[in-house]
Amino acid sequence: MYSEDLKLKNYAKNTIENYCSQVRLFLEHFNNVATKPSEISEKQIKEWLLLSKSINGRKHRISAVKLFYKLTGKQPLKFKHIEYPRSEKKLPKIIDKDFLLYKISKIQNKKHKAIISLAYSTGMRVSEVCNLLLEDIDSKRMIINIRQSKGRKDRIVALSENILEILREYFKEFKPKEYLFNGQFNLKYSQTSCNQIVKKYLGKEYHFHLLRHSNATALLEAGTDIRIIQKHLGHSSSKTTEIYTHVSTNIIQRMSLPI
Repeated sequence: MYSEDLKLKNYAKNTIENYCSQVRLFLEHFNNVATKPSEISEKQIKEWLLLSKSINGRKHRISAVKLFYKLTGKQPLKFKHIEYPRSEKKLPKIIDKDFLLYKISKIQNKKHKAIISLAYSTGMRVSEVCNLLLEDIDSKRMIINIRQSKGRKDRIVALSENILEILREYFKEFKPKEYLFNGQFNLKYSQTSCNQIVKKYLGKEYHFHLLRHSNATALLEAGTDIRIIQKHLGHSSSKTTEIYTHVSTNIIQRMSLPI
């Protein structure tokens, strides 16, 4: 029922899957103490939310379950006194450009090289890379069409000559069908596999989303206008993009200190 309610509200497929997964965990947690969602108290909900160790995880839980009670449970007041936690002011971690380029140059597997290179060059999210169709690569206009991404938004990003050549080499060997990157057993490459190859070639301490952070910082340090970077990354607010000014070593080093 919750899934159908979210579809009616035109939520993205990934959001529906994530929210339903959280609500399933929520209901299973109280399976032995309540026969229906209305019997779960505000105090019990708060205790369940606190089981999440991270602030972002807690926010995700609140978003999913709050909407469940509003749309499907018809009890929007359940969350009247439950607020979102204050955000942590953590700076995004980035990967050094020279280190990244060196590591990419050593990758022999053409599919893995294409995935990591494309993500670093374009700053695409892992879901966006996995959802790319062959037809989304426009080599005539040298752009990549990203369809129905976060917030159900379409956008385009630039396609460099280097990345186009890497993709062509990959295509000759793997001959993908429909999706740009096919999985071993499925038509679409998985997000889990994307994270695994980042750890394999770059290091266990890294994950796929750091390629996006590193792309944004590299563009900023190259002098790209922050409003263009905002559009490039698909950020709704420039405030989200501005955080990269705090991790750019080039910008910090250009400061004229008083003493």
